[in-house]
Amino acid sequence: MEKLELFKKVGRNIQEIRIRKGMSQVDLVGKIEEKIDTTNISRIESGRTNPTLYSLYRISQALDVPLSEIVNVEK
Repeated sequence: MEKLELFKKVGRNIQEIRIRKGMSQVDLVGKIEEKIDTTNISRIESGRTNPTLYSLYRISQALDVPLSEIVNVEK
């Protein structure tokens, strides 16, 4: 799998979970500890950036899902 494809799949997972939970990007940012910028969430969801493992962990905590659900690219 190419690097950019991986970024897009992870970003799509985050976006799908966020939408399923009825949250906007602003809502998600508000729940993330050690604040992250809304622009960064947008870039992560669109696959335009390589988020750190810690950022993905914080996002998973804010979405109340296991980290494995965010990084599952086998679906």
